[in-house]
Amino acid sequence: MWPVVDRVGKRAIVALLAGVALCGDVLAESRKDRAIAERSSGQAGKNDDAALGSLTLDSVNAATFLAPPKQIKRKGRAGRGKAASPDPLLLKAQILLARARFSPGAFDARDGKNFRGALAAFAQDRGLAATKTLNQEIFDALQSGGGDPVLIDYTVTEADVSGPFAETIPRKMEEQADLKALDYTSAREMLAERFHMSQDLLAALNPGSSFDKAGVTIVVAAVPAMERGKPTGQGKARAKSQGTGQAKNESRDAAKASDKPDVKSGDEPRPEGRPTEQDRPVVTRIEVDKASRQVRAFDREGKLRAFYPASIGSKEKPAPSGSAKVETVAYEPTYTYDPKYAFKGVKATEKFMLQPGPNNPVGLVWIDLSIPSYGIHGTPDPEKVGKTESHGCIRLTNWDVRDLAMMVERGAKVEFKDE
Repeated sequence: MWPVVDRVGKRAIVALLAGVALCGDVLAESRKDRAIAERSSGQAGKNDDAALGSLTLDSVNAATFLAPPKQIKRKGRAGRGKAASPDPLLLKAQILLARARFSPGAFDARDGKNFRGALAAFAQDRGLAATKTLNQEIFDALQSGGGDPVLIDYTVTEADVSGPFAETIPRKMEEQADLKALDYTSAREMLAERFHMSQDLLAALNPGSSFDKAGVTIVVAAVPAMERGKPTGQGKARAKSQGTGQAKNESRDAAKASDKPDVKSGDEPRPEGRPTEQDRPVVTRIEVDKASRQVRAFDREGKLRAFYPASIGSKEKPAPSGSAKVETVAYEPTYTYDPKYAFKGVKATEKFMLQPGPNNPVGLVWIDLSIPSYGIHGTPDPEKVGKTESHGCIRLTNWDVRDLAMMVERGAKVEFKDE
């Protein structure tokens, strides 16, 4: 299998031994699941609505540890336990964890597997007692990084509301091939992802707000805003000076002009006072823990530099074992479907290509591995990361995979941990 990943611009095509099409979700199924989840969310009880209403800029920024947050679970329609109601303290902890590069996935102000995993990893890294429950000691350690607010005001710009946006993303992959780009479908979706938030949380923090009008002030998480396209400026210069994979990509691109990508520069607005995307260490080893659905990134000295929740393979298409190396990184990749993959619900008899965008099946970044058909990539459904399976690859949120891609060097070792 030799699928192709495009990089936008100058009609360039970068052929990678990536097997991208095997690793992304079938977008039709993904969209169907999202619709079901949204309908289920709309059926939430009055108690949950009241809890969402308690989430305000002031209540979250002022939240302090008094007692363990409530972890009451109620049964869903399928009989499985549902996470506790949203809590201001939990949201504050989630944002502080993300700032320390212990990602809890999409911020949702709720207790859950991704949050508990990040909390335990943070505690272990700081030499604290192992626990998956927020306590005073961990909360104090999280706050030791500074007293900056975790929620801030943000003014929606003309660029935010001008898109481009897709009117809709068709459920059938064959129909998605007709789109010029797999863009966001709304400013709300774009703003939520840019600030690492679930769409429900963004709406809860801004009741009655219109996200599609420039000049409106909304509340967002105070984290580095996710940018788009190939890193430029300081990040590119830093990569060259330190010999990262990005620098080697640049050398290759210079040697072969037809391969040189030309993607959006990523100059989107970010909250004032927050660190930029370029404030990153260099990662030389990645550990993929298949059992816990977690990814850890280490530097040359063996220090843990980042932690991410992940969707890692499935019983039908498990992730590989052993080790691999990082080959290269593609920003804004396309997705090529081959009929021989025989995805359920896809009836195409010829190859077709899906264009780049955040709703591309592999998201906004593809980190190519030396094992054919496998990579680390993004997703069109960030709220499902760590909670659902993948088609064999390692799936992170778009902001997490971008963070990792900007740190990892070419040749970095990727170790798959089975137990």
